[in-house]
Amino acid sequence: MKILILGAAGQISRMLTNELRNKTDHSIVLYARNGIKRLTTVDDSREVIFDGDFKSKDKLVDAMKNVDLVYINDMGDDESTKTIIDAMHDTGVRRVIAASVLGIYDEVPGAFGEWNKRMIGGSPRMRSQIESASKLENSNLDYTLLRLTWLYNQAGNTNYLITQKGEPFKGAQVTRQAVTQLIMDIIEEKSAKYHKNSLGVGEPGTDWSKPSFY
Repeated sequence: MKILILGAAGQISRMLTNELRNKTDHSIVLYARNGIKRLTTVDDSREVIFDGDFKSKDKLVDAMKNVDLVYINDMGDDESTKTIIDAMHDTGVRRVIAASVLGIYDEVPGAFGEWNKRMIGGSPRMRSQIESASKLENSNLDYTLLRLTWLYNQAGNTNYLITQKGEPFKGAQVTRQAVTQLIMDIIEEKSAKYHKNSLGVGEPGTDWSKPSFY
């Protein structure tokens, strides 16, 4: 399989790259602004780096050649999301996993939901996340949308909890390591059970009024 990581310099993207290098034989395309300066390859027979941003359709199309799956590390700009979707349509790439945020459907209940709204609910970035998710869900692509709760790092903690669209969101926090593990699990899943699916992603046992680190 050939996997394109858009936003390859991000923390989760870097963790995902390492997991793919160490645990699979998949080819990896790393795409980021100033990617040549910010990223390095380990195995040039499996890895390639592209410089570019999410608004450059020509560069995206070039990076998508012969790709089987795209991972989008950031959907905070809906115009960029539209450009990525258009490039996928042009190249015939259908499978995409995209990282979004909790609260885009007003699905977070209780005290934590109120805290989350105060923190990010009215921001322009949240409006772009909502619009990005809508564009992806109406794209006819085989998408998996990940609505991530508040993120932190903890080596070895790969525990995640999934809620489906239409269900109340669970979990005030989750590790980037757990999100990386979920992405790996989705990539390796042979069936289509994650296709055209929007998943809430939290950590078991963290149904609190806010994350522990706030």
